[in-house]
Amino acid sequence: MNTAAGNDHVTGRIALGLMYKGSAYCGWQSQKSGVPSVQAELEVAISRVANHPVEVVCAGRTDKAVHASYQVVHFDTTSVRTARSWVFGCNANLPPDISVSWVQSVSDEFHARFSAFNRRYNYVIFNHPIRPAHFYDEMTWCHYALDESLMHRAAQCLVGEHDFTSFRAVGCQSKSPFRHIDHVRVNRFGNILVLDIQGNAFLHHMVRNIAGVLMSIGAGRNPVEWCAEVLAAKDRTKADVTAQPYGLFLTDVGYPDQYDLPRSGGAPSLIQAMLAMSGSNKVDWDVISPADMWDIARPGNNK
Repeated sequence: MNTAAGNDHVTGRIALGLMYKGSAYCGWQSQKSGVPSVQAELEVAISRVANHPVEVVCAGRTDKAVHASYQVVHFDTTSVRTARSWVFGCNANLPPDISVSWVQSVSDEFHARFSAFNRRYNYVIFNHPIRPAHFYDEMTWCHYALDESLMHRAAQCLVGEHDFTSFRAVGCQSKSPFRHIDHVRVNRFGNILVLDIQGNAFLHHMVRNIAGVLMSIGAGRNPVEWCAEVLAAKDRTKADVTAQPYGLFLTDVGYPDQYDLPRSGGAPSLIQAMLAMSGSNKVDWDVISPADMWDIARPGNNK
């Protein structure tokens, strides 16, 4: 954290880490209609700090109302600013639901999208008969009881490389339906379920469609085997169940070690707190809260 927002000069090609709450935006991508987007807000903020127009490229475009705790972008600039100036300058020009976490110089061959070798998402479900008043647009509310063990078992058929035609949106523009899934896990923390999925890349609405199928199985509407049957069918009409976007977070993007980018904590802050309270040993606190994290706020930091 200290090297990502210190007083070292940063220019040329720059990688930037971003968090945002997507509720107020049409999604990541700028629209010709001018409706609010995360990309448009970020480009305005960076351009003001750089004092010239800036265009950014992201690791993965998120849809309307989808959030991110670790989105990565890159941009090119001739302006010379300290890392601290980039971070705090951008944040001073961003709305409160978008925040730059870090910036770092990278080599010219770095590309936020094409250099990434995996992406990780969390899908958060509030499983309770009464709708939530808090975090209502950062969780998907499911008012019928879900069995997370059935959902987890059903999801294991998705691990590996498969044709995910049955889980892609009708309007998906990807040339290939094949994707490789590294892991899928479903865990419960009290009334909250977390779907944790990582893969090399994802098709349009793929995570939300997977969540919809798993929730149907968790509710007992379909058997565990149904997920594998849907996958094998390679037909979107066999499981036209798309979960709401509100609980979906982009939580990590993997890059080769050569770029030495700051690591993600692996989950949004709400999930990190639940993991801690549950005593889970999956939380790497040296990543989430390093001892020198407060150095970022010290103007004299030269590390």
